[in-house]
Amino acid sequence: MKAVQQAVDRVMRQDRGRLVATLAATFNDFTLAEDALQDALFIALEKWGNGRVPENPAAWLYQVAKRRALDVVRRSKNLNSKIPDIQIVMDEREQSEEYEVGDHRLRLMYTCCHPALDPEVQIALTLYTVGGLRIPEIAKAFLVKTPTMAARITRAKHKIQKACIPFALPDEAERTERLVVILQVIYLIYNEGYAATEGQNQLRLDLCEEALFLARMVLELSPNEPEVIGLIALIQFSHARRAARSGAQKQYLPMAEQDRALWDHEMIRDAHNLLTKAMQQARIGPYQVQAAIHGLHCDTKAGEAPDWPQISGLYSVLLRLEDSPVVRLNYAVAVSFAQSPEIALGIIAPVAAELEFYQPYYVALADISRRAGQMNKAITAYDRAIEFSGVTGEKEFLLEQRQRCYVS
Repeated sequence: MKAVQQAVDRVMRQDRGRLVATLAATFNDFTLAEDALQDALFIALEKWGNGRVPENPAAWLYQVAKRRALDVVRRSKNLNSKIPDIQIVMDEREQSEEYEVGDHRLRLMYTCCHPALDPEVQIALTLYTVGGLRIPEIAKAFLVKTPTMAARITRAKHKIQKACIPFALPDEAERTERLVVILQVIYLIYNEGYAATEGQNQLRLDLCEEALFLARMVLELSPNEPEVIGLIALIQFSHARRAARSGAQKQYLPMAEQDRALWDHEMIRDAHNLLTKAMQQARIGPYQVQAAIHGLHCDTKAGEAPDWPQISGLYSVLLRLEDSPVVRLNYAVAVSFAQSPEIALGIIAPVAAELEFYQPYYVALADISRRAGQMNKAITAYDRAIEFSGVTGEKEFLLEQRQRCYVS
């Protein structure tokens, strides 16, 4: 039974977004899609015992959920008019062994980012439905409590149903209007993959690759948008270091300790080329600036310090484009190296209350305080960072760093 539960957990972690997107696009109904998938999961727990887990669990769940949803449609007097259209679509899909769901994820992204919804709700709903992130993970990204985020997502789904917002790809003008939110969603999906909320290690490759896939799909629709190109460059700079981010024992490794031979240098070169292409259009945006920052980190030789003065300068540019507590925190980290930890602590102080539930805030505060010689403050911050972390490898790293406060 444990193997079955692990298989279900794995497919829900890696494929939930794809499954919900495809079902919702087929039946034009969020709630029906999620309920049908939930029913399929219960059936899987019954059917997959005694080594009977299918070779492709996601495809199995999709087929079962699809049939469950169609049963609900057939039983509903209010939905009878939809049956012929749905049946035609499903019959066409049955004819193909391979069913591509990428286009449905893109359609669902644009549906979730409809202007009838508040911008923050658009992002949260898309992260939940398309990105497959769980509500605690989304709450972390928005610096709010989990019940608050759960209520927002529920209200958004009801609003889409009530307003009859179509599950369709909008025209070019509407796509352009929604692009800022779409890119923010993809960025946050990658961010959760790059710095996972819980698990054995900090990296979730499924989310990282999902974000890169979605960004490239958006680029096909908007090939001349520099911020789309900049976001892909940003993701590639970061993703190129994936193999070096943890050691043999799954322990977290900061960049200074990473084996650069494990970096994907071809991906880094491609990211540099993309960034150059984006910046040649002279329409600088936040993703291009962040990509430039990551590019400088990737250009740092082993044993050398990054170009912190240039990095802090780029963060000051980013602040003018997109001022937020998180950007100010990252700017403070750069300043702590480029100038001094004491100056950095002064930058952090005004936004501390807004970052109360943001675990990386305590990680940064602890490190900067330690380097400023404020050991009691550092220890308190490390305790909070460890308390908020759900990642085993990161917790072990933070415990080691906390211990250094007693040695210094």
